[in-house]
This record gives sequence, structure tokens and C-alpha cells, in this order.
Amino acid sequence: MPIKRRHFLALGSFSALGLAFLTHKLNKPNASSSVNVEQAIATKYASTSEIPFRFVSVADTGTGSKSQYAVAQAMTRYYQQKPYKLVVLAGDNIYNDGEIEKINAVFERPYQELLSQGVKFQACLGNHDIRTANGEPQLKYPGFNMRGRYYTFGQDSAQFFALDTNHNADWKAQLTWLDKELSQSIAPWKIVFGHHQIYSSGHYGLNQPFVKTLAPIFQKHGVQLYINGHEHHYERTRSINGTTYLTCGAGAGTRPVGASEWTARANSELSFAAIELYSDRLEISGIDTKSIIFDKGVIPLKNI
Repeated sequence: MPIKRRHFLALGSFSALGLAFLTHKLNKPNASSSVNVEQAIATKYASTSEIPFRFVSVADTGTGSKSQYAVAQAMTRYYQQKPYKLVVLAGDNIYNDGEIEKINAVFERPYQELLSQGVKFQACLGNHDIRTANGEPQLKYPGFNMRGRYYTFGQDSAQFFALDTNHNADWKAQLTWLDKELSQSIAPWKIVFGHHQIYSSGHYGLNQPFVKTLAPIFQKHGVQLYINGHEHHYERTRSINGTTYLTCGAGAGTRPVGASEWTARANSELSFAAIELYSDRLEISGIDTKSIIFDKGVIPLKNI
């Protein structure tokens, strides 16, 4: 994948010493310290004139309910203010059993304004999606743009890696594939998404098997961001061994969420996440159905 020269222009002004200091601070478990450092980073870059690559992410959407429409409308309002061409749809795309005949009610109508503008949805399979024919109808549905049960694609300065995190996934083949694809990627930003949580303070909590299998691969290859649903809340972690974990499963319903030592921000309101990629940092915003930005996080690009 070709890398544009502009992706690295700002790195020269971001000294190794300054980056090491910020990374050390962001990795501390003290949430208030992390917030203060993130605010300092945001202030540092407030005057940038660079136009970012922008996308949004949402999950656990496919109900066709008023709540789903409320989030979809907020996503549309955000598009009108800050246009984007990509939505990462992190699973449970069709409730309750992945019935493809519901696709109009739970996908095409709620997001029709975005779809009419050419916004592309890239989906992965959730646990509800595989209840019908193991998710095959969704794999074949053009609107979800899935190139398989797990796949990769590039956008601007980022490479995305979609996973099948379900219990019946071919984990041996998938982990081998992920390790190989990440090792070959030359993209500055590496973003993985799957349906199930890894670090979470919600209903399902910490996913120990994935901490043991997926997290080390992320650390090995410098994955900066993992996006998931399954938990019906919003949660952004601090950097954990170089990776930020982002739960955005409040796309149509919510459940209570607490806070853990890794939590930078958690919210149980209906919401989606907006991500902006610059040449030297990634900015994450949590946005609710009133279009209020309730969370703002920054991930500096490490010059590895």
C-alpha cells in the first residue's frame, strides 16, 4: 500500500523525547492524569490545518428501533458537518437471529441518507449474526462489503483488519492470517475490529482468552486501535501495551457500564464513535444522539 509523503511530515516536529513523555503519561492507570495529557496533546495540535481521514464506528445496531434511528440520525448530522466515507460496523448487524430478510428495516432505511451519499459500511459478524446459516447471508450481502469471515482493506493512511470473533471461528487459520497480514502492513495506522470485547467494564467484562491470544499480536505489530461491540455501551481505554480498545456497542440499546483501571472514559448512553486520522495522531470522539461530544481521546503516532 503506497504511503503518502504528507503522512509523515508532522513527525519531524514531534521529538522522541516529547513522545516518550506523553506515552509514559498516557500509560499510567491514573485516569485524571491521562485526561490531562490528552488535553495537552489536543491543545498542541489545535491549530493544525491538515485535513484528516475520517470514519465512524458503531455496533449492535440491527434492531430497527427508535433508538437505532436516533443514533443513525446523529451519524447523519455528523456527516453533514464533517463528511466521511466509511462506517465500521462491528457486528450484531441484524437482531435477533441474523435474518437477512430484515435488512431493509435494520440497515437500509436507518442509514439511507448515508448510503445515498456513497458512505461505505464495512461489517464483521456478531454472535447474533451467525444464528442464521452461520452468517453466510450477511457475507454475501453487498451493503456490508465483507470479503470473507475475516479480511483486510486499506483507506488513506490506515489498514483495517476485520475479524470473526465468534466461538465457532477458525481461530488457528485466522490468527496465522492476522499475524502475517500485520507483519506485511506498511500503513502508519493499523486498526483491527471485531464484534467481541477484549478490555471492558460492562456486562461481559474482561475477555481473558482474547487478552492471551489477540492482545500479544496487537503489541507485536503495533496495532494502535481495536474496535468492538457486544457490550452495549461506549468505552475507551487508555493505551495498553500500545493499543487503545474502543467499545462502541451503544448503536441501538444500552446497558450499564462501570470503570476499571484501564478505563479512560465510559458512557452508557446511545452513541457512536468518530475517528480522525492525521499524519501524527489519531483522535477519537464519543458522540451521543444529541450530537454532544462527551469524550475526546488522542493517540500519538509512534515513530517506530
